[in-house]
Amino acid sequence: MKLVLMGTPAFAVSSLEALLKAGHSMAGVFCQPDKPVGRHHNKLQPPPVKEAAQAHGIPVFQPETLKDGTALAILKELDPELIVVAAYGRILPDDILALPPKGCINVHSSLLPKYRGAAPINWAILRGDTETGVTIQHMAHDLDAGDIILQRSTPIGETEDAAALYDRLAQLGGELSVEAVAQIEAGTAQRVPQNHEEATLAPMLSKEMSPVDWTRSAQEIFNQIRGLYPWPGASTDIISGEPVKLWRAQVVEKHTDAGPGAIISASKQGIDVACGELQHVLRILELQPPGGKRMTAAAYLAGHPIQV
Repeated sequence: MKLVLMGTPAFAVSSLEALLKAGHSMAGVFCQPDKPVGRHHNKLQPPPVKEAAQAHGIPVFQPETLKDGTALAILKELDPELIVVAAYGRILPDDILALPPKGCINVHSSLLPKYRGAAPINWAILRGDTETGVTIQHMAHDLDAGDIILQRSTPIGETEDAAALYDRLAQLGGELSVEAVAQIEAGTAQRVPQNHEEATLAPMLSKEMSPVDWTRSAQEIFNQIRGLYPWPGASTDIISGEPVKLWRAQVVEKHTDAGPGAIISASKQGIDVACGELQHVLRILELQPPGGKRMTAAAYLAGHPIQV
């Protein structure tokens, strides 16, 4: 089938590669513009999808907007039978949704209607879920509200962070996109309406989510560290008086009467901090001081001993 893929980050590369391997013709790839990087923002970094598409000799288009008619004109020229969207990062206008004869489908990294929005992988971990998955949906006017074609679940590991889960769901998304396109081509793709009353949102992450509230339980804070990895990351100022990033931790069963945020031990095993419950503490295993490198708690304590 003649396709156009619209996606930007590494998540979309899995779908691109899987669809090409399945023998589909990719008329073009749309992604967001290159981003300025570096200390002075004087270098441009192409999105992962752009690099993958160029490696296959596929035309790449990076419009600043989808609303001025330029993207629509390009798509009319490309004339795809179906558009596949995977983490593109922009909402498709109705005129683009209506263009392909077989419609537009979206590869979404949650079990819709749960976690509609920009950061479903992170929010599944932040909320302490033990299961998530990928949904392939027919795209509709409202965000992530279209009829479901396929859906597959996967457990979330007890210590799995958002980066690791991202990679697994990207792979699963690629597999399901191939299945969905095959069903659409054969005319057998189902349309299961979502129960909109059960919908929950997964809004964009922000740096304001980083500071740890030690009155929460150790498990909730552990989920925050995992769910905000690698960006924006969880942080605390209880260790040095300045925001220190927390990269890795574990929940330890240990009774303490100390108040939330109190450091109750600091050793080679890690830095134990009291939380909002008496039976568990959070053990910090890896951290990053301001202006410093990521390191183990043991390495940090070697240069910054903490008296308890």
